[in-house]
Amino acid sequence: MDATAIDDVLDTRPQRFRAVVGVVLIALACGLGAWVFFRGPSPFAVDVWWNQLFVAAPSEPLYVFALAMDTVGGHVTAVLIVPLLGALALFLSRRQWSALYFLTASVGSALLVQVLKHTFGRARPEDILILSDYGSFPSGHAANAATIAVVAAVLFPRAWVRIVGIVWVVLMAFSRTYLHAHWLSDTVGGALVGAGAALVLAAVFSRLRARDEDRLTIRRARQETLRGADAGEAASS
Repeated sequence: MDATAIDDVLDTRPQRFRAVVGVVLIALACGLGAWVFFRGPSPFAVDVWWNQLFVAAPSEPLYVFALAMDTVGGHVTAVLIVPLLGALALFLSRRQWSALYFLTASVGSALLVQVLKHTFGRARPEDILILSDYGSFPSGHAANAATIAVVAAVLFPRAWVRIVGIVWVVLMAFSRTYLHAHWLSDTVGGALVGAGAALVLAAVFSRLRARDEDRLTIRRARQETLRGADAGEAASS
């Protein structure tokens, strides 16, 4: 990353914007959860409509896909394995503070999901096809997917990274509703929580992450200087 990119990381304006957007997204998730709670046990009309699209016997390929997403996007895989492997990869690439950001965002998102689950206590759809834990709102799988997508977009600001992240969140939301593990609004709430937590912590870690980029820039400059010196010696010999 060059000096301009480092300045972008340090610029307080985009970081404040990220923090504000993150807080707004979390507030929207809490507002949606409160709406769910105070309106009673009946789901939204859109939840019922979406759920009824998959009431027939599930397609075998889609069912297997949804089960795979269930394993990858939750349980020990998403809560422990993916964050640790991602943080390890960032650490080995000399992005120590980025690794800590990823871990903190993953833990923060998961904790916030559990707080909201136990606060609102929404029942899952009765036709659920898998075993799951307490609380339907918000979807922890969707929150995990959104956290990873936003963290990746923050650390690697490329258009294709954002597109892949969006597709990942959408597929995760689809798989959760296909298995009737969540109502559609649960996955929306989960995505809001995960994205919001990742954005708020991106702002918190912005200056620390800039240290990683500064070290990488200095390291690349030294390597280029050494390559230039070696080329000069080869030309003179």
